[in-house]
Amino acid sequence: MQRIELNNTLPAVFAGREEDNSQVWLRQVAFERGKMYLISAESGTGKSSMCSYVYGYRTDYSGTIAFDGRDVRQLSIDEWCDVRCRHIAYLPQELRLFPELTAIENVELKNRLTGFKTRKQIEGYFEQLGIPDKVDSPVARLSIGQQQRVAIIRTLCQPCDFILLDEPVSHLDAANNRIVAQMVTDEARSQGAGVISTSVGNNVMIKVDKEYKL
Repeated sequence: MQRIELNNTLPAVFAGREEDNSQVWLRQVAFERGKMYLISAESGTGKSSMCSYVYGYRTDYSGTIAFDGRDVRQLSIDEWCDVRCRHIAYLPQELRLFPELTAIENVELKNRLTGFKTRKQIEGYFEQLGIPDKVDSPVARLSIGQQQRVAIIRTLCQPCDFILLDEPVSHLDAANNRIVAQMVTDEARSQGAGVISTSVGNNVMIKVDKEYKL
């Protein structure tokens, strides 16, 4: 996948907005593989909705979203599975971890599907993010910041053309923000992937090629 395009896209809940100051909604916006983008927004402007549309979780929007020119509404279930396993790595804002499983078990759920990282690489991520002692801890016992770091590790455990991050550092301090930014940048460069990150204020510290105001 080389290109994700939004063409006159608008969440159904915003229907009737003939004039919108957004640089994304009701516009033609293209995200290219290999480039880094920031979607800055205020709460309630639809950033998580946008991510859900791109990832195929929701379809309650007008206009079109296209992968390499193909309307995503045309994708079959099998094609969506392939997109999520091999083309778009997604970190949702709500994290979607299993609280009863350990941190490493949450990560391995994805890595077993992709076989993309070794156990040593995964443990190295835990070390980088300062939580090596939490590998075998149930997620329910971790702080929200620690959970966010686990979810970031899980996101990086797959091949991809784009890394889609919804408020990836909202619960992290500046030091961990820098570490996450470096991890994401390194992974994107190694795969030639693009990065699309949303934020309502605490931006991940990556150097972006373009910023859009939602």
